[in-house]
Amino acid sequence: MKRYQLKIDGQSTDPSSASWFETQNPFTGKTWAEIPKGNAQDVDRAVQAAHRSLTDGPWSEMTASQRGMLLHRLGDLIARDARKLAETEVRDNGKLYAEILGQLNYIPQWYYYFGGLADKIQGTVLPLDKKGYFCFTRNEPIGVVAAITPWNSPLMLAAWKIAPALAAGCTVVIKPSEFTSASTLEFAELFEEAGFPPGVFNVVTGFGQDVGASLVEHPLVRKISFTGSDTTGRIINEQAARHLKHTAMELGGKSPNIIFADADLEQAVFGAVSGIFAATGQTCIAGSRLLVQDSIYDAVVEKLLVIARTAKMGDPMDTGTQVGPVTTQPQYQKVLDYIDIARQDGATLLLGGRAANAAECGKGLFVEPTIFGDVNNGMRIAQEEVFGPVLSIIRFKDEAEALVIANDVRFGLAAAVWTSDIARAFRMTEKLQAGTVWVNTYRAVSFMAPFGGYKDSGLGRENGIDAIREFMQVKSTWINIGAATGNPFVMR
Repeated sequence: MKRYQLKIDGQSTDPSSASWFETQNPFTGKTWAEIPKGNAQDVDRAVQAAHRSLTDGPWSEMTASQRGMLLHRLGDLIARDARKLAETEVRDNGKLYAEILGQLNYIPQWYYYFGGLADKIQGTVLPLDKKGYFCFTRNEPIGVVAAITPWNSPLMLAAWKIAPALAAGCTVVIKPSEFTSASTLEFAELFEEAGFPPGVFNVVTGFGQDVGASLVEHPLVRKISFTGSDTTGRIINEQAARHLKHTAMELGGKSPNIIFADADLEQAVFGAVSGIFAATGQTCIAGSRLLVQDSIYDAVVEKLLVIARTAKMGDPMDTGTQVGPVTTQPQYQKVLDYIDIARQDGATLLLGGRAANAAECGKGLFVEPTIFGDVNNGMRIAQEEVFGPVLSIIRFKDEAEALVIANDVRFGLAAAVWTSDIARAFRMTEKLQAGTVWVNTYRAVSFMAPFGGYKDSGLGRENGIDAIREFMQVKSTWINIGAATGNPFVMR
């Protein structure tokens, strides 16, 4: 049984509580490691270390180019240890090894990209309307950042926060999900090897009421970057607002995946499968609402059922497995509860709808790939995020109705359109209320492309140049180069 430690001020340390909690493998159901149970005292130690590093340590004296070089080294170390980190993450969250290893092999690009971007965010000399003054702007780090990450893709989603924050010159205290903390703790070991000064990156594990709340309330934390449920996000945003802290929130979605009659149906159905059953539906961009045009509804359903029926469940470390377990017991029960709600609301069960008990599933938390037809967009199954392998199929007549249905939800994280009509593609992408819209593809992301939500799906953007600006504040500097003093009681 492995026992982990917190990472604070460059040191591995036991929690102040002298307590640990168990973490289970969602495939085997067995406890495999002990995670430190942090508390407010540990949060204060970590935030104080981050603040010292920001204001009075080697990190505060580094140039942007030097910070960028450290991020490049960190990317190299992640690439070196990708398999080890992927194995830890799969053991902790049950996602497919093939997907997680793909993520770990891609994650270094975030550190390379933002490492290169660190010294490219320039200030501006302003052409003023007043003579005798020289005025310029500079971009400065916003301060200590609290990063709170979810359990579905811990290191990938951490990279979306950590890389731009460090490139901007901030320091970070991260709280990973209590369900999947191990890979973040192992990742933290790479910072010293990469050459980062102590206190730049700190990890405090534990529970929301102890660690998360203390981070949000700490007076030295100036920015909270959170990925998780909209319910928790609202609470954090309200707490942060009382202290005028900056926030960035990615809060999930109920994304429409829209297939028109002129689409390549084979590719569209593959996209539908990828959108909902990849990652066992445990992804914020899951295409959980499949909108299908009337004239092709039956054909799409038939093709979809053929593929979904053959989806192989089992050990996520097996490269042949296509659908892994649900990560946590509470989420497993939530998915099953939503399946019951859909039945009660009158949706037609076309496939699955049960806990999976096949031999290859062992004692894991598996739910059969589930498809509901005859779904009305007003049903709860079409309006609320399930975060599991459950698909709702909704009919539409024409483009206008597809847009009404697609936008008639409080979320707006992602959407997709399948069509061979380029004019329609442009019309739809313009009018869909979502931060990311794909055409004839699904689940494509990049460190270069801004990512974030409309409406209840969140605030701010991750990835791309927009992301680094989320961790900076602009200062205007005025220099008198000859302006007369004038009346001291009148604004210049």
